[in-house]
Formats: sequence, C-alpha cells, structure tokens
Amino acid sequence: MREQELIVYRGFEDGQLLYDMTWLMEHYQDEYYNKEDMAALLYECIHGLIDLAGNYGFYGNLWHCYLTNLLVNNENSYSKACEIRGKVPGTINQAALHDIEIFKEFYDYDFEPMAEYLGVKAMALILDYETNQQESKVYNTRICARICELAKRFTEDGSPEEMKKTLTRFYKEYGVGKFGLHKSFRVVRDEEGVRIEPILNIAHVKLSDLVGYEIAKKKLVDNTEAFVEGRKANNCLLFGDAGTGKSSSIKGIANEYYDRGLRIIEIYKHQFQDLNEVISQIKNRNYKFIIYMDDLSFEDFEIEYKYLKAVIEGGLEKKPENVLIYATSNRRHLVRERFSDKEERVDDLHKGDTVQEKLSLVSRFGVTIYFGSPDKKEFQNIVKVLAERHGVNMPEEELLLEANKWEISHGGLSGRTAQQFIDYLLGKEV
Repeated sequence: MREQELIVYRGFEDGQLLYDMTWLMEHYQDEYYNKEDMAALLYECIHGLIDLAGNYGFYGNLWHCYLTNLLVNNENSYSKACEIRGKVPGTINQAALHDIEIFKEFYDYDFEPMAEYLGVKAMALILDYETNQQESKVYNTRICARICELAKRFTEDGSPEEMKKTLTRFYKEYGVGKFGLHKSFRVVRDEEGVRIEPILNIAHVKLSDLVGYEIAKKKLVDNTEAFVEGRKANNCLLFGDAGTGKSSSIKGIANEYYDRGLRIIEIYKHQFQDLNEVISQIKNRNYKFIIYMDDLSFEDFEIEYKYLKAVIEGGLEKKPENVLIYATSNRRHLVRERFSDKEERVDDLHKGDTVQEKLSLVSRFGVTIYFGSPDKKEFQNIVKVLAERHGVNMPEEELLLEANKWEISHGGLSGRTAQQFIDYLLGKEV
C-alpha cells in the first residue's frame, strides 16, 4: 500500500496501527514471511481496533472509524487552513487530494481475502462492531457520534474528490484536532512543557437555563457576539455575589457559540506565568479563544496579577485578535485593598501609586457585568421556574415555604441555593 507516499497527512499520533495494517495489505501473501506471524500481527491489529473502540466509543466499521479519526485530528497545512473557513485556493488542494486518493484505497480495501488466507475469522468483529455504550475516555458522546457518522459518509463517497469535499466541509463546521472537536480546555505544565488539554465533560448549560439576570446576560452576549463575528470586543469581568450564575454564564457561552468557532481555555492564577506560552499556541488558529479565569482575586501579597496585566494590555507584543479574557470574581476590585493603602505610610513615598497599581488590573477589563443576589421575590420566582422545569409536583405555597426554610440554613438568597433546594426535592422522590 502507499502510506509512504502521503504528502500532507503525515506524523499521525496513533499511526502505528495504520502502518501495520497497510503492511499486511501489501505482504500477507508473501511467502517470504511466516504465515503464523502474519496472522498474529493481524490479531494484534484487531486487538488495537477493539481497544480503540473501548477508549474512544467507536462503533460500526472500526477500521473506517480509525482512519476517520486520523483525518480529523491531523493538524497540517491543509486542515488548519480549512478549519472554520472551509475550502481554500492554491496548490495545497492538489497535495491534499493526492493523500485522500490513498486514504480512499484504505477505506475501500476488502479484508475478506486476507482474513480467509490467514485463517483469521475474528476479522468480522471489527467490520460491524456494536458498542457497549460505555463513556468514552477520550471523546464525549457528541464527538464520537460525529466521527462515526463521518466514517460512514466517506464510504458513500464515490470518488476521492467527493471524499475531499466531505472532509473539507467537516473542517469548516467543526475544525481539526483537539481545538476542532472540543469546546473547553485546561492548561497543563509537565516535563514536556505547557500543554492545552481538552476538558471532556463540560456541563451542558445554556444561558436560558439561568433564570433572571436578563440585562447582565445581554451585555455578555453582545460582547461575545461581536468577538465571534470579528468585530471589536472587550475583555470581560463578571463580578458579584456568590452563587448568582457567573460561572454558569461562561459555560453557557461555551456551549452556545461552539459551532461558530468559539473555544474556552480555563487557567488558574498560579499558571499566569504560562499565559504567553498559551497564547503563542493559539494565536494563529482560525478559532476565537476566550481565556477563562474563574473566581479571580488576589491577596495583597500575591503578585501573579502583574503577569495578567502585562498580557491583557501593556506588553510590547499586541494581544492577538482571536483572544479575549473573561474572568469571574466575587470582588469588584480584584486585588485586595486595605485602609492602610490610603493612610500615610513612612515606608511608601508614593502611596497613591500603590493604590493605582492595585486598581489598574480591573480597569483593563473593558466590560464589567454585575451579578447581584436576588431579593426575596426574585428568589421565589427562580424556585418556581426551576421546579416547573424539573417537574417538581408540590403546591406553590408549600414549595415557597420550604424554599424559604432551605435558604436560611443553606447560604442565603441565590440561584445556586435555589438549584440546590430543587435537587434536594428531586433526591427525595422515589
């Protein structure tokens, strides 16, 4: 087979299985090699594909799913040019088509003669595999289904040209690699350096799930819409009381704008020294990235906020157009201030500069959105809406009475407290 002739699609992360299978396609009838060894290699490949199905959640023709997974994850000059944008002009199309022609041969290969010649009846297992519906260790159910559907679509394409169009359309709709297939990410530093890793199970929250806060949500949506559409947008700070939906709003943004190329990268303040490296890895991609900092605040002895200030605005290198910073905090002023900062101090000749140093961080968020605790009436409305949404059957008077008792002993008036109360009621149902 012609895997060595690939031009654009090379350097596959899980490529050994491809090389073993294509080697068998080429040599399984070669009398120079021991037939039992060839059968053993084929069994090893079958094991690899079934193991892949267990880790990734694949089903159907596992060979096709494996090949499809290679194509949708290979970040190369063609796939990265097409991500979110779709087809592009230039000679790169001819190079990509050359490789797709080779992959079409892999897709269309008939394994029956090989399996019969080597006496491997188990080959049939991987050609129509039924999953056990176990949660994937690599992909969530949505991503897994898209890859399996794409694999089936490739088999329906009658030519390499059609297959290339199908793949390019996938790149436009979902992107390529980890940034294409996942919504949200975390930052990890190890011996290999700074890496951006997918978060597999993000809560499926929508902004409409957050009861109330219509003005706050509109302000957040307007800024995010402008960013996604390529217009000018601002870094955004969501501040206010605990449990009022600040973090849920960010999750809602991640879910609702994923299909328009928005991705969320969560980072903690002890990782701020890695911000420049993170930005260098994402600045030339076609996605829009929000770097998300949850529950952001600093004690007066913590200096990590200075890294953040430099990245947001003030460093020599301009922040990329495809990157914004969204943060949530219970504090309006992110760095703790003390009365002593405003008092005369013999050890600080320029006390005004000290105060301005601390206030300058929040001023670099162009949009600030306040989320305040609901009053009693608003809290009761949240309880009623959530109860109806979750199918809680209880007379309204009793529901509100129990909700009032609950909030007194469970953190006070907030959307979080209301949700916890509803979860409590649901947990009591038999």
